[in-house]
Amino acid sequence: MLVVAQISDLHFCGDSDRRDRIDGVLDYLRDRCGGATNIDALLVSGDLTDEGSPEQYREAADTLVTGIPTLTLLGNHDDRAAYRAVSRPDDSGDPYAPVDSALLLDGLLVLALDSSIPGHNEGAISEETLAWASTQIAAAGDVPVLVAFHHPPTAVGMPFMDTIAQTDPSGLEAFVRAHPAIVGLVCGHIHSPSAGMFAGVPVTTAPGVSSTLNLPFEGDGVVNDTQPAGIAFHIIDGHRLTTHFRSVC
Repeated sequence: MLVVAQISDLHFCGDSDRRDRIDGVLDYLRDRCGGATNIDALLVSGDLTDEGSPEQYREAADTLVTGIPTLTLLGNHDDRAAYRAVSRPDDSGDPYAPVDSALLLDGLLVLALDSSIPGHNEGAISEETLAWASTQIAAAGDVPVLVAFHHPPTAVGMPFMDTIAQTDPSGLEAFVRAHPAIVGLVCGHIHSPSAGMFAGVPVTTAPGVSSTLNLPFEGDGVVNDTQPAGIAFHIIDGHRLTTHFRSVC
């Protein structure tokens, strides 16, 4: 059994109240590492910063230190070039290319795919990224695969957020159906925990760290600052994915 923690939509911006929420979830994770059980990986699933500035990425880099192997995704509030300049200074490639990464654990491949589109709020996963992901799956051998990205591929019942989801997930659907080792898809973006299905596999979204977004019947405003920050814990047991959510005051 492997455990992958997921936190999302941190929106680092130098604000002390925001930083308190982020520190709360990180302390919760640090307190549960070590001993007989452990958290095997941490996914930070996009909107790492609020404005994509180098200063905000430096704050994130200085704060996101847990001792857990970590994969960071980008979201619509992020900037590929600024992220690379701070977090991948030795990357000599195209600074605006998708930021994709992989982590092969003992019995699980975790893929972090870039669904951001520079300059846009909606998302898409490029053919380049999906081809790279297929190569990673082939090289990993016979292990389950957990795929993460920022923008959900389906509507989630939140009218505003549904307008800035993935624009055309048909390529992702074909990719998922072509790889039966994929046990689930995990996303961020909507600042709300949810569970559904896509291409025959579970798709879940993590709660927001910076804030929660309202469902249509929860109020007229979009942002709900009264809800605590949250974490998703994905448990992979063979080819079975189970997700638990925790609120952190």
